[in-house]
Amino acid sequence: MADPLRTQASGGVPLLETAGLTAFYGDAQALFGIDVVLGEGERVAVIGANGAGKSSFMKAVCGLVRVPAAQVRLRGEPIGGLPPGAIVRRGIAMVPEGRRLFPSLSVEENLRMGACANRVGPWHLERLYALFPVLKEKRRQPGTALSGGQQQMVAIGRALMSNPAVLLCDELSLGLAPVVIKEIYDALPAICAEGMAVVLVEQDVALAQRVADRLYCFQEGRVTLSGPAQALDRAQISQAYFGV
Repeated sequence: MADPLRTQASGGVPLLETAGLTAFYGDAQALFGIDVVLGEGERVAVIGANGAGKSSFMKAVCGLVRVPAAQVRLRGEPIGGLPPGAIVRRGIAMVPEGRRLFPSLSVEENLRMGACANRVGPWHLERLYALFPVLKEKRRQPGTALSGGQQQMVAIGRALMSNPAVLLCDELSLGLAPVVIKEIYDALPAICAEGMAVVLVEQDVALAQRVADRLYCFQEGRVTLSGPAQALDRAQISQAYFGV
């Protein structure tokens, strides 16, 4: 029987798939056979304790950690190990942990940097300003002069300016006030409205369950649990998260 998670995208081919994904830092292995599938317009959350391999997974998908070509596929095309710029041009963009804005550039200049991929799509400056109006007000200010939540909006906007098919978000809520976290996550439906898929690495398990369609739990570089986010109970998640 076909795996239903592998046939969600049109034509039976997942939008994004990792198959037996492994990753190394020198001789140290960080990922051990990670299988993750993402369909068009889907929101998938990746949870796990510090050191579980969540960020390594994101880096492997976006080309910051080299992996075998066939272990990462975008619409069936092997893209593992390609340079990060080539992966962005194919349609995967990342919102990195810590935002990593260009300190010498204004808000608007940071946003325009995302358009360097020259991908055609619905996202442009005015649409971003409609999504996050505060960025239009502060567009001339240095990006790093904004509050943490506003900087996160710039980082999301910069990624959206590349018009990706897949948006990777690494720890969007880290260090932010609850009201700011809500504002950012409230924008997800608008971001996904036209088929863009999102992978969210999130420490807040309750938040991950609330905003995601499906959830994967990592532990020590392995998937220990996966399934529909709302169907997984706290006992299952605790067992997979802590191994106890």
